[in-house]
Amino acid sequence: MANALQQLIRERLDRKGWSYGDVARRGGIPRSTVHHLATADRVVRMPQPATLEGLSKGLELSLDTVRRAAAEACGIHVYGPAADSADSAGGAARPADPEVDLLIASVQKLSADDRRHVAALVESLLDRSPNET
Repeated sequence: MANALQQLIRERLDRKGWSYGDVARRGGIPRSTVHHLATADRVVRMPQPATLEGLSKGLELSLDTVRRAAAEACGIHVYGPAADSADSAGGAARPADPEVDLLIASVQKLSADDRRHVAALVESLLDRSPNET
């Protein structure tokens, strides 16, 4: 069974009639990278941001769409809407922060002990005074 990133790339190539080389040229990334991401059974870690940006450009898809497919391929589920989201007070829509999405999704993969360590780190960072940066 193909992972989410493989499916995304293959569907786009089939729909547009493109090759790995076409995507690579448009995105400014190596053809071998496109081929690897389209054929690897398992993506062990998230591709670098520049790779995701190049793949997004080469596939003519939004960066958020490509990032989410790559996260899913790595076993990380990114929660929340794919498009802009509104704040909890019902205010204006704000762009999603991919780093926050990835952190939230990744914490689910940590052991309970590791989550306690992360929580302690976050608390200590939040408790710092502004002069301690």
